[in-house]
Amino acid sequence: MSIEQILLSVSFSLLIGLLLTRVLKPLNLPDVTAYLLGGVIIGAFCLGRFNLAGYSLGYNDTLSPVDAFTIISDVALGFIAFDIGNEFRLESLKKTGKKVVVVGICEGVMATIVADIALIATHFIILKATGTDYLPITACIILGAIASATAPAATLMVVRQYKAKGTLTDLLLQVVALDDAVCLIVFAVSFGIAKALYGGSIDIVSVAFEPLIEIILSLVLGALSGFVLSKVEKLFHSRSNRLTLIIAFTFLTIVVSHLTFEIAQIKIGFSPLLTCMMFGTIFCNVCKTSEEMMERTERWTKPLFMLFFVISGASLDLSIFKNPIFVLIGIIYIVSRSSGKILGAITGTKALGFDKSVTENLGLALLPQAGVALGMVSTVSSDAVFGQTEIGATVRFVILFGVLVYEIIGPVITKFALTRAGNITEKPAGTTARRENSQNNSSAAAK
Repeated sequence: MSIEQILLSVSFSLLIGLLLTRVLKPLNLPDVTAYLLGGVIIGAFCLGRFNLAGYSLGYNDTLSPVDAFTIISDVALGFIAFDIGNEFRLESLKKTGKKVVVVGICEGVMATIVADIALIATHFIILKATGTDYLPITACIILGAIASATAPAATLMVVRQYKAKGTLTDLLLQVVALDDAVCLIVFAVSFGIAKALYGGSIDIVSVAFEPLIEIILSLVLGALSGFVLSKVEKLFHSRSNRLTLIIAFTFLTIVVSHLTFEIAQIKIGFSPLLTCMMFGTIFCNVCKTSEEMMERTERWTKPLFMLFFVISGASLDLSIFKNPIFVLIGIIYIVSRSSGKILGAITGTKALGFDKSVTENLGLALLPQAGVALGMVSTVSSDAVFGQTEIGATVRFVILFGVLVYEIIGPVITKFALTRAGNITEKPAGTTARRENSQNNSSAAAK
């Protein structure tokens, strides 16, 4: 892809994202949904098919150009995780630390259990009705594990846009952050069981040790990055220099967290999301000026996040609707995962004595799913056992369908849950309102 095409794609992505927020404003939809729909419009299945003077109007008729922007997704997710780390301040952890762990485990594990039961039942029903094993049990187990994952990006963007505040918002952001660790463990165990069923043996190392090592190393790396940044930050006093320092450290942490290596046949790697979350947590608890710096970082990252969601929308594969049987399986996956998330959240919050506004709405706010789930799909697709089988293809199709649905309606449901819980009130007057007031005052003065 040429430099001109890259710049055209980036500028067009930002413009379509901005314009759609205005077009969809009467519907009162979250900006995230507008960005994602904008990506679909300029994606490979809509405007991306058309060319003008040799340049694509969006992302052309294959998804490979979208892959060229993977670095933007990696950087955006890193900053999102860094921002969520801000929610784990010591004063907050003292109040909700144990509760977050309990609720996070309940909602993640329950989503897996309910999805497993529903999908395995579907396996037997479809097999009996058609005589063809469209949904192998091993695929059911893997899909059930991926069901535990939640997307932090969409959740954070909705909270930011509407300036949501309250008990539900605080608990939500912390549970979403913990969700990555829970999902890593659930996926590793389920993936090992699926391999045992498929090949007759189970690898204890990959099931028991590798996910724990990944979590521990991610937390250590993130803590080290946050501690070093808090010390180096003291050498600079201007706000712009400190902002530059945060950006540089975040880039460096993202790069290191993507490294993988092997020691004594044990695969060693990091979770970029966990690493950056811990990075943000340590920095925000050690640095005295962290709150001010986080506000400045938020302004800098807004165009980056917008671009990330538009590209995410462009990468949604609409060809999945060609296979009705898999669309049916995808719907069952969505319903069962959603039911598990809601049931798990209700169970956990009720047991801990949270009020009704949290109990009834937390599960709904946890429905968005994207990045982590797609990462697990990549793991399945590249696996030597499942990668080239119908199991890998089935998992990929169902999760892509789920992500398509969850990314479009998930932010809307999250906004609804936060509003119903009283965490989103009337949106504060923005720049446009202030400009109109200023114009009205000027007109009155002129008269």
